[in-house]
Amino acid sequence: MLASPKAEGHRRARRWWPWALLAPGLVWLIGLYLLPLLALVPLSLSEPVSRFGLDTVFRWRLANYGEVLGAYGPVLLRSFGFALVSTGLGLLLAYPLAYGIRFRGGRWQPLLIGLVVLPSLTSYLVRAIGWTSLLGDNGPVLGLITALGLTDLGNGLGLLRDGRLLNTPTAVVLGLTSNQLPFLVLPLVVAMQRIDRRLLEAAADLHAGGLRRFRLVVWPLSRPGLASALLLSLIPAAGDVVNPLFLGGPNERMVGNTIENLLLVQLQAPRAAALALVLMALISLAVVLQLRTGGLDDLALP
Repeated sequence: MLASPKAEGHRRARRWWPWALLAPGLVWLIGLYLLPLLALVPLSLSEPVSRFGLDTVFRWRLANYGEVLGAYGPVLLRSFGFALVSTGLGLLLAYPLAYGIRFRGGRWQPLLIGLVVLPSLTSYLVRAIGWTSLLGDNGPVLGLITALGLTDLGNGLGLLRDGRLLNTPTAVVLGLTSNQLPFLVLPLVVAMQRIDRRLLEAAADLHAGGLRRFRLVVWPLSRPGLASALLLSLIPAAGDVVNPLFLGGPNERMVGNTIENLLLVQLQAPRAAALALVLMALISLAVVLQLRTGGLDDLALP
């Protein structure tokens, strides 16, 4: 039996309705993300017209990529190293915090989640400047380390540099960790909301201790939140600019600072574009690997 024109029109409307809902977001992403990113490609293959301006001429100069990889490869490694260390440290803090909010928070859960998110409402720059006061030579953190007589131990472990905490890799990692913490906690809380309390009670009835309950119940069932947390924390941490600038020294600069210096100080727009595209390629590769190993079903976004 042939469908009426009205029914056929309804089917077509249902077919196109999802695309209509996606259209504003797609236009936003194409206009403000994809097109500027594509504009970097010809810029990365260009040459500067002079040393005193940002004007360039397109020359298919692939050597820009080899030059930035040779000159700034250690900076890329440092950036991803800082991102990995800060994410690992953040997970050590985020898992107990998320577990406490989910299984011990009770009616205070919304308030506790709000307290986790509250620092993110403050300017990123203000938080970095606040860390300079905490970690400075006259700050409370270094004062406590000195009072406990741990200065020599900190120097030996590389956590301090000549008795100073500011302008060290430790300071940069602490700043990155504090900024990532909400993005680590929230996906874990969302994933743990799906864990039935009766599973933990059953494990306790079988004489499983706290660590064993975490290893056998909480850890495997919270992996979707872990996958989301890794994506939400590693990507912005690898390209961070503010924390290395305020908390680190010249030897702690990350790839974002290098791109800024190439563009605004050295006026080397093609090399800055090439380095930015290398960073994007590495981040995209990490995302693809995460999706292939975890799958889209393993993502639990807040």
